Amino acid sequence: MGADLKDDPTFFDRADGFIRLANENCSGVGRGKVSASLMYGAARFQAWNAACWAGDAAEMQAKRQETIDYFVNQYKSMLEENVDDYITNYSKYMGSSEDT
Repeated sequence: MGADLKDDPTFFDRADGFIRLANENCSGVGRGKVSASLMYGAARFQAWNAACWAGDAAEMQAKRQETIDYFVNQYKSMLEENVDDYITNYSKYMGSSEDT
């Protein structure tokens, strides 16, 4: 289902664009609300993406759990990678004198 990110030179440019948009939205509301909207938007987009893969509703239903597991695992892996990066680089990213 997924693409190998190493083969996609514009992957991080697109991701940065979504991050910039999320940051812009933080000026009007709190980070938590922007985070919830971003996750909902990603989930809605991935449901549409899965529908595009399926030939019909029955095929989508047959692959429902596989689809959910795939995207949950991908998100978990990406979140773990980024949380670990922030832990390692907390002072650099957050402007704190605290080091790990």
